Amino acid sequence: MADWTGNSVSVFKTLSASNHCDMDRAEHDYYATDPVAAEWLLKIEPELADTIWECACGENSLSEVFRRHGKSVRCSDLVVRQEGIEQLDFLSCTEPMLGADIVTNPPFKYAKEFVEKALSLVEDGRYVCMFLKLIFLEGKSRRSLFEKYPPVRVWVSSSRIRCVPNGDFSSKESSAVCYAWFVWKKGHHGETTVRWFN
Repeated sequence: MADWTGNSVSVFKTLSASNHCDMDRAEHDYYATDPVAAEWLLKIEPELADTIWECACGENSLSEVFRRHGKSVRCSDLVVRQEGIEQLDFLSCTEPMLGADIVTNPPFKYAKEFVEKALSLVEDGRYVCMFLKLIFLEGKSRRSLFEKYPPVRVWVSSSRIRCVPNGDFSSKESSAVCYAWFVWKKGHHGETTVRWFN
C-alpha cells in the first residue's frame, strides 16, 4: 500500500516554494530563525566582525545570540515587531556599513537582491552571511549571481533547523526544509567550498 497520497501541490508546500503556496506564506514572508543557527554561525565562522548588521531582524532571534557573544548589533527590518528595531527598507539603502558584517535570514523571494545589496554596502574583506534554503543554489538568475559573486563557503545544515512563520515557535513540528549558511567575503573570486555543520 502506498504511503504517499499527496500531489504536486503537496510537494511544493512541503518544500515551502513561495511561488506555489502563496496562500500559506507568512505575512511579509516573515520566517523567524531558530537561534541555534546563529550559535552555529559563530562557531563555523569565527572571523566575523565585532559589529554585525542584522538587516531583516524580525524579533531579534539571531541578534540576541550575537549580543550574548559580545557583538555589537544593528537591528533593522521593514516591519518593526518590537521596540528597539530600526524601521528600514534594506533594499533601498545606499550608506556603506563600515567595519561590519551583514548577517540575516532574508525574505526568500528577495534573497538574491539582499545578497547583492549587502555586498554593495560592506567593505572589501568583510562578510555577508545569509541563512537560506539549500534550493537557493538552483536557478539561472542565481547562477549568474554565483558566477559574479561566488560565496567563499556554503555550510549545509546536517540537521533540520526550523524557520517558523510569523515568529511562532510554539509548534513542535520539525522542519521539512534544508537550510544552509551562504557566506560571501567581499572581493573573493575563487572557488566555493561546501561544508557541513551540526
